[in-house]
Amino acid sequence: MSQDLVSHILTQWKAERPDLDSSPIAVVARIHRLGNYLRREILAVYAQYGLGEGEFDVLATLRRNGEPYAMLPTQLSQQTMVTSGGMTKQVDRLEKAGLVVREASPHDRRKKSVRLTAKGLELIDQAFEHHMSNEKRLLAALPSEDRDDLTRILSQWMSALEQDVSDFSAG
Repeated sequence: MSQDLVSHILTQWKAERPDLDSSPIAVVARIHRLGNYLRREILAVYAQYGLGEGEFDVLATLRRNGEPYAMLPTQLSQQTMVTSGGMTKQVDRLEKAGLVVREASPHDRRKKSVRLTAKGLELIDQAFEHHMSNEKRLLAALPSEDRDDLTRILSQWMSALEQDVSDFSAG
């Protein structure tokens, strides 16, 4: 395995604190550094479409939920990484740009749903294609078997951590 900054950090900790098991750094620090790198590369693609992370997430969520590409803001918050407070700001910006509209919900006229406009649908389709090409590029250094293993491992780890969080909040 090639040396990276994390290997150097581990070597230093082993020398300075041999009494402490610093092996978690090998995984956590690398994932943290990869996350920072990936986020920077992904945000650069969003920016080419005039979108921030939250805006892309809202448009993509509306799109992937299928026709009529409309959801209540609470549903959007539950399916995105945007908080309910941040959702209003995101929708305001997207509405101002003509990418979404707020309209009375067909199920409850007292509630307003958020719906993609034709312009929003066209933009998110283009942006998502570019986003997928970018993510493929970012994963290209890994053989498909390694990607499959990584997918399995990360999914298992994420499920365990999310369960811990739900157990904590339920108690």
